[in-house]
Amino acid sequence: MKGVANLDDVLAIEAQGQLADRPSNTYEMICRGAAIDPSAPALSFFATAEDYASPEHWTYSELVRDITRTANMLSRLGVERDSVVAYVLPNLPETHFVIWGAEAVGIVCAINPLLESEAIGELLKASGASVLVTLAPFPGIDLWQRVQSALAGVPALRDLVLVNLADRMHGERVVARTQQRREIERLHGEGGLRSAVPAQIRVREFSAAIASESGAALNDSRRISTEDVSSCFCTGGTTGLPKIAMRRHGNEVANAWNAAQFFGESIGPGKTIFCGLPLFHVNAVMVTGLLAFSRGAHVVLGTPQGYRGEGVVRRFWEIVEHYGINFFSGVPTLYGSLLDVPVDGHDISSLEYGLCGAAPMPVELIRTFQDRTGIRILEGYGLTEGTCVSSANPPLGEHRPGSIGLRLPGQAMKAVVVDENGRYVRDCVEDEVGQLVISGPNVFVGYSSAEQDRAMWIELGDGARWLNTGDLGRCDADGYFWLTGRKKELIIRGGHNIDPAAIEEALHRHPAVQIAAAVGRPDMHAGELPVAYVQLKPGATVTEADLAAFVRDEISERAAVPKGIRVVDAMPLTGVGKIFKPALKRRETADALRVALEDAGVKDATVSIVEDNTRGVSVQVELLDAGLKELAGSTLGRFPFAFSLTVAATSQRNGESTAATRTPSGPQ
Repeated sequence: MKGVANLDDVLAIEAQGQLADRPSNTYEMICRGAAIDPSAPALSFFATAEDYASPEHWTYSELVRDITRTANMLSRLGVERDSVVAYVLPNLPETHFVIWGAEAVGIVCAINPLLESEAIGELLKASGASVLVTLAPFPGIDLWQRVQSALAGVPALRDLVLVNLADRMHGERVVARTQQRREIERLHGEGGLRSAVPAQIRVREFSAAIASESGAALNDSRRISTEDVSSCFCTGGTTGLPKIAMRRHGNEVANAWNAAQFFGESIGPGKTIFCGLPLFHVNAVMVTGLLAFSRGAHVVLGTPQGYRGEGVVRRFWEIVEHYGINFFSGVPTLYGSLLDVPVDGHDISSLEYGLCGAAPMPVELIRTFQDRTGIRILEGYGLTEGTCVSSANPPLGEHRPGSIGLRLPGQAMKAVVVDENGRYVRDCVEDEVGQLVISGPNVFVGYSSAEQDRAMWIELGDGARWLNTGDLGRCDADGYFWLTGRKKELIIRGGHNIDPAAIEEALHRHPAVQIAAAVGRPDMHAGELPVAYVQLKPGATVTEADLAAFVRDEISERAAVPKGIRVVDAMPLTGVGKIFKPALKRRETADALRVALEDAGVKDATVSIVEDNTRGVSVQVELLDAGLKELAGSTLGRFPFAFSLTVAATSQRNGESTAATRTPSGPQ
């Protein structure tokens, strides 16, 4: 199984039936990987970048032991086939034990530990979690405080299992334990943790709970089938509200198996994989988790914060040299940051390639990174609903910068033409842009909410179950796919569709630009106008006017030339390092409406942008003068947003309310 070089290799794997002998569940899949060499290194972890050379190690027999112990502990708590075990954890060895141990006996639910308390509580309720695994209180980390304040609002929760960071403090565990006890006393006084947790919730410490369990075999003799639900992942990307995607064991096993066929010997025994993406995200869980473990590779888990950990990026080439890293996975912003870190003579010859996903990578960044480091970047494509990876540039074949590569074996994928109502018309011909759809055993069950699930599927008339990805793309003569935009991110100027990537690519060609993002600014005449946000490289200086002059010469499509460029100190990012465009869009929307009101004569209005599950984006405007309500309403009415008008309390007369609301006609 050498891997894929071209589309013929993909077709040959499918024709030879090499996709048939798959395990029935993820636990069995990891056990098969461990059986290749039980004494081989499976997992290494270092808590800080400074300690990268002194990690903790688990062999494959020890990894399976601790996953099994975790599964048996959860069974003892009453976890069964349909029980949900949620985790709100940073990147720790225990996080892997919980993911795969929970899937061995029930359903695991991943929740971003960077979320605020309210969001954590909502996801715990929506998932129906009966068990929660999270961090115990620890000095300097506020995760416990955010989780603890959400517990009272989760009626289904029965067990709280706490992971102690002190257990991972290499060489300083006694001191760390003392610090932790003081932190608990500071937060909760003499009552301790028990007093801070609702009475119906039992509290356990993770390390003590699994220590008393057998790691030889699962206590639950039930055989998990491919049809059993294995996991819930919260998704929504950068353009929508979070949704809970339900996946089966068969989905996860198929995706890891297909990826193993695709990447071949580059991920397997003797190979070392670095995991720096967060373990609440499918890329880290699947690509640098299940895929690696299923093939007997060695996973290096670098700090609880992954790439965001202090010093990880700065010392990345040292880490690569020390471990002989062969492969890592990242997002465009990571590669941009690594460009600022000189290799400085470190031996990074072990690196075969890096995988880039989550967001399109600017072609100029790919070329610059590869020229400077000699490391190939394989761009890939996937989504939570497809479990993880659907396509990638082939490890053994031609890499086409800007392409998302060839489809994985077993992953049906094509571009189709749809009508104005989203109904299938026909398959696209070669290089024709259409809606990207995927089908196969890796495609998820659906969302936990039937309302969210309805628009995901598209009927092609062939009896297959096709998922509408929401992305626009094309397929060339050699089977390489190319993203051409995402419907939700397209900037529509006077009916003219503008791909933000055309603007972003141009800005990335400027030597001072590290990250660029283009969004649409609402305009009452054109609908939207393109604007761009730019984060500069450390130490670089350039004016917005200079960038505007540069980009005018770089963009051939006149309509796509941005009407404004904003230089920011730091781009808003999601938990996995993707540029969070909704934050930029909200900023532009609020500013555009504020300017429109001022131009109309409504001065000093306060404009706030609100998003909720039922109305989508809405606008709240507070006026200083009640006499301007009619003028403000007519001005806001020229934009496609629901809005509400209120008057500042100091301007209200006789205590009367002066609120007014308006909802635009048509779909939101």
